[in-house]
Formats: sequence, structure tokens, C-alpha cells
Amino acid sequence: MATYVLIHGASSDSWYWHRVLPLLAAKGHDVIAPDLPTADDAAGFEEYTDAVVEAVGDRRRVILVAQSMGGFTAPMVCERVPVDLMVLVAAMVPKPGESAGQWWDATGWQQAKRENDARDGRPVDAEFDMKTVFFHDVPPEVVEAAWARGEPGQSGTPFARPWPVRKWPDVPTRFLLCRQDRFFPARFQRRVVRERLGFEPDEMDSGHLPALAHPAELVERLERYRSQLAIV
Repeated sequence: MATYVLIHGASSDSWYWHRVLPLLAAKGHDVIAPDLPTADDAAGFEEYTDAVVEAVGDRRRVILVAQSMGGFTAPMVCERVPVDLMVLVAAMVPKPGESAGQWWDATGWQQAKRENDARDGRPVDAEFDMKTVFFHDVPPEVVEAAWARGEPGQSGTPFARPWPVRKWPDVPTRFLLCRQDRFFPARFQRRVVRERLGFEPDEMDSGHLPALAHPAELVERLERYRSQLAIV
């Protein structure tokens, strides 16, 4: 039995993983999806990391799965918890000392998104629409539930503080990009992962929120990674 630790992204909470968690638990794994203090203006990535480390406790055979801005938190967890595997899903890949606010310009994200919108026939200067960008492939009933809950708050604090990691952890790492991601386009992610992590990402058909849109396939991918490394 492995311990899956699921880290959500910005403006989110553990509900993001609610379709994945029972599928992993049904396979006999211990599954943890902590809520990060995203609405707390006093909290940055150090405090996000504290929340994950506290939730993990003394568990072992840990597989960290981080979505979107969770890509900043997961490597910091690796510095404090024995981690057997880190899986980044549609995630941001920071450089040491780079804040989450600096990441956008440093990676060329805005131009990459504009080019992707143009290729797909979407207006490049349209007002940002959550449903169009994030929820376009999520089942209607899940979208309805998300809107009924409302969007969790997100403080700007972690966007202002430098990422306090000197180098990426020496932990087996996989990156799973989403080919239909309208927020972090596939071409963009392929380049960023190559430049910053030095390997080719794996790919699946999904938008930016695979845990809501395609939970069964995401679990299949995670279990394949686990099996390849014989984490039992």
C-alpha cells in the first residue's frame, strides 16, 4: 500500500481531488488531500508545505501528486518528508529563487497562451472566463457542483515571495501534461519541462483539471508510475 498525497493548486482546495481520492482508496492505498491555507495573507509556500507535512505525519512510501501551482509546494515537501515519487500534473515548474509572480514572465506564459488561443480560434484578448479556460471538458454536473461551492480564496502572498529551494530535489519525478490545457498549453509545457527539469513530459488528453474531468485515466497513469517504481 502506498501513500498518495494530493496537492491542489491556487484558488482551490481538497475538493479538487474528490473524484480521484475514492478511486485510489479503492485500490487499497492511503490517500491524503490536505487543504492549503490559500486564503491566508500570512501564508506563503512555507506554510503550504507545513500543512502538507503535518498531514503526512510519519507515513512512508509517499507519492506526491501536485497540480498547477502545487508545483511550487511539492519540491519543498520533498525536503522534509521521505518521498518515493513526485508527479507533477499540469503544473508550474519554478526555478530556485523565482517567485510565483515572476514565473509568468520568466517562462513566456502570456505569449504562449495567446498563440494557443489563436491556433484554436479563440479570441486572444477576451475577458478571462473560468468555464472556457478551466472547465471546458469537465462534466456538467461537476461544473455545477463547483459553481455551487464557490471559488476558494487565494492570497497574493505566495506570488510575491521567492521560491526558497536551492535546487530541485533528488527524487524520482514524472511530469504529466494535458494536451487540451488552455491555461498551460501543451507546446508551452513541453518546452518548460525540457528546459527546467531536463526530461520529456508524459501526456494525456485533458484540459487543465484532469482530476475533475478524467479521474479514472489520471488514476491509471498514477498507478502505472507507482508500478514502474515498485512502490508497494
